[in-house]
Amino acid sequence: MKLSFAAMLLLCLLLSFSFFQLSSAASGFCSSKCANRCSKAGRKDRCLKFCGICCSKCKCVPSGTYGNKHECPCYRDLKNSKGKGKCP
Repeated sequence: MKLSFAAMLLLCLLLSFSFFQLSSAASGFCSSKCANRCSKAGRKDRCLKFCGICCSKCKCVPSGTYGNKHECPCYRDLKNSKGKGKCP
């Protein structure tokens, strides 16, 4: 009984660690893509914030520093509360 409990605990720890690695990799993806996307922005802090939000929801960021939103329809179609584009 104790052996099976220890095995289950070990399995849970391994699974949680693998999920943590996946989420860390995704945030690294978004941070590097958004750094490129916002490299020429006048308000870089706001650009990085909203780009990060959009990237985490859509799992993609258009190439370049402006435009190209056709490459990522989810990113293109996210709107703010006023109905304007949310993503830089």
